Amino acid sequence: MRPSACLRLARRSSAISQRCSATSTSPSIRISCSLSLETTHFRAGARRLFSESVKKASRFTGAQDSSESLSPFKQHRRDGLREDQQSEDPLYPDPYPRLESSTTRKSVPEFLEDFDEQAPSEEVTLSGRVRSKRVVGKSLIFLDIVNEFQKVQIMINKNKCVSEKHGRIQKFSLFKNLIQVGDHISVTGNATRTKAGEPTLQAIQLPELLSPSMEQIPEKLTDPKARMADRHVDMLVNREVVDVLRLRAEITKFMRDHFHSKRFLEFQTPILAENAGGAVARPFVTQATEFRKKDLALRIAPELWLKRLVVGGVDKVFEIGPAFRNEGVDATHNPEFTMCEFYSAYTNLADLIKETEELLYGLAKHTQELISTQLTTLPPTDLSRFVRPFRQIEFIPGLEEAMGIRFPKLSSDDALPELLAVLKLAGITVPGEVPNSLPKLLDRLAAVYLEPMSFHEPIFITNHPACMSPLAKGFLCPKTYQLVSARAELFVGGRELANMYEEENDPEEQKRKLAFHRTLVNKPNGEVGFEEAAGEQEPTPAEEAEVDEWEGSPLDQSYVKALDFGLPPTGGWGCGVERLVMLFSGANRISDCLSFGTLRNVVGLSTDEKATDRSV
Repeated sequence: MRPSACLRLARRSSAISQRCSATSTSPSIRISCSLSLETTHFRAGARRLFSESVKKASRFTGAQDSSESLSPFKQHRRDGLREDQQSEDPLYPDPYPRLESSTTRKSVPEFLEDFDEQAPSEEVTLSGRVRSKRVVGKSLIFLDIVNEFQKVQIMINKNKCVSEKHGRIQKFSLFKNLIQVGDHISVTGNATRTKAGEPTLQAIQLPELLSPSMEQIPEKLTDPKARMADRHVDMLVNREVVDVLRLRAEITKFMRDHFHSKRFLEFQTPILAENAGGAVARPFVTQATEFRKKDLALRIAPELWLKRLVVGGVDKVFEIGPAFRNEGVDATHNPEFTMCEFYSAYTNLADLIKETEELLYGLAKHTQELISTQLTTLPPTDLSRFVRPFRQIEFIPGLEEAMGIRFPKLSSDDALPELLAVLKLAGITVPGEVPNSLPKLLDRLAAVYLEPMSFHEPIFITNHPACMSPLAKGFLCPKTYQLVSARAELFVGGRELANMYEEENDPEEQKRKLAFHRTLVNKPNGEVGFEEAAGEQEPTPAEEAEVDEWEGSPLDQSYVKALDFGLPPTGGWGCGVERLVMLFSGANRISDCLSFGTLRNVVGLSTDEKATDRSV
């Protein structure tokens, strides 16, 4: 109500009170008359002013909502609520009231947990969303309300909820018609059990409406576009949707608790910076008003920042946060995703593998407990798949055995053409276009011959060729005499889950490796080599797209300088949180593990909203 209207109403009430006082001789009669007239006039005035506000601009008649654009359900609800508010004695004068403080309020989980300890006469107030409504005869209504993902039954008996005999039938009938599935209500009552033994709250007064649902919640929602456009409705209708998101939250919490138990500290590192390093990916580039002439990049990984913290004395550090990669969208990739990375001083590859096995088994056990008790729409987790230790396959020996060939020296300048010649002589074709760099070719071969082995059991692919891991320490493999890196990747079900390696801590060696990766490309004659420093023609957009992705990642000189202050032997580990959620929830698409889907869904939703706004 507007302040001026309230003041005008108060003045009228005061004037009536004075006139009543002047005509009465008895003090008790004066007080009674004054209060009665004030109350009656206030109610009438409030109804009139509310009616006026509804006609002008209220929550029920927005300027942009003509009656033609309203759904029949929404129009019916507006009419019903307006009719109640304009009545002599409205049941719900304000359908969106402020929540009042109460010493008896409990959440539904608290109520169910303490159910057997509550005295029958103890009053309890519960709040939640109505998910079902069952009318039994003329005097009984059963409601199911949900709060914090738990459901409880509410029993509303007309004879126990409405005290005034003359208004009992009218108010109960009004309540029965006004309250709909989807409404948020508050109920005060006593704990009881039905004849079937179901825990129930028996209301001692009619429930209070806290927020009505102005659109009808559908019984089914199957259209993929509609489900993603109205994700909130999808969550209400299809329980497995919210179960996947709840599992994601539980997985993140478990990981944090796990690292905290190992004395790791969680730090937050910059998302915007001049360079985007720490991974092979194309960054998003933007600008800031503070630095108008300088491009900034959203981080593609927090790796380099976290390792600087280790240099600064934080021996065990982890971060769970967003990363951004300006790449395509598919079933397992989204340009915006969540990464978990940790770095531990004085840790080697064997320690990282052991830590990974412990974390994965703990996650499997924890998620299975949740799925069997709370998230029951999700498929069970097969704990036998995560029995430790996991199988390990060395990269080069594994490929040589699977392909029946012997690899050339991969650290030589002619490694790419030599390997392509070996493949041609053996009659082995590379799926798709031939990669334009040695690291890409090796990665493609691993995807074809090694990664599918993880469909049967989790596997670690270890000791990648040094050219594939510019941030990892290298060593000479005693089996193959190839220069390899102290690195391992965990694959489960054909998908990479985690990547780990012993960090390169020699500043000069790190600088050389990064520079090598930035300039390693295919020459026009098919040979591998370095870019010409100057004097060459500008590349076409097509040629730029073919250049190895590391060329697009600026050399982070400040990180190399940080290594001069001494990075201890450090083990680094990273994984995509969405990949873990897909594994343990059984989801086939990354969009199912994101609150509002992939970037394609989010951009599509924004586009639809803008189009709607322009048409209004």
